[in-house]
Amino acid sequence: MLLNTNKEDEYLYQGKRKRLVEQLKEKGITSQAVLNSILKIPRHLFFDQSTERPALLDHAYSDKALKIGAGQTISHPFTVAFQTEKLNIVRGEKVLEIGTGCGYQTAVLLEMGAKVYSIERQKELFDKTKVFLPLLGYKGAKLVYGDGYKGMPQFAPFDKIIVTAAAPYIPEELLAQLVIGGILVIPLGEGEEQVMNVIVKKSATEYNKQAFGKFKFVPMLQNKSQ
Repeated sequence: MLLNTNKEDEYLYQGKRKRLVEQLKEKGITSQAVLNSILKIPRHLFFDQSTERPALLDHAYSDKALKIGAGQTISHPFTVAFQTEKLNIVRGEKVLEIGTGCGYQTAVLLEMGAKVYSIERQKELFDKTKVFLPLLGYKGAKLVYGDGYKGMPQFAPFDKIIVTAAAPYIPEELLAQLVIGGILVIPLGEGEEQVMNVIVKKSATEYNKQAFGKFKFVPMLQNKSQ
């Protein structure tokens, strides 16, 4: 990590991350690679830095969603861990992330050894994250400002695709950009809660779809935000 942090604070945050990892284990996360990534990444640096310091200490490593600007949030750590675990990432795989946000999920994917391609429609977040991630030492991701519904056909196909916003339906463009045998993890639904879905592409026209409980996400919107 390249960004300077106070050593005493970092020691404190490290302890908080350890407790968070234990909570995630209790909630059913079993992938050691996922847990190791969350243990390593300084989540307290990713959300809205205008928040007062006591709030940082109290909430940075709680299993809560927090504001990151532009009306968006950083997902609950359990949600990040759950989606990442369902991707079943193998080091070196190409992963498309829909919704870069503050870059926390991006960092987790990079820690897992994925080659990350990430798209963000909010210009404010895109401009911030493309500078911030390299400051933390995460320079490997290809970040693009664009419409997540369209994916990144210029870099397809992808081994895995993760959607970090609530989609009203499964975009055909994303399915088309998956390799045969590839996995799409996407929350579906337009209400207050959405159902997490894991879709495996069996052939050019066949898919295996499984549902895995309810989660809460901000809506997945079309087109770029100006």
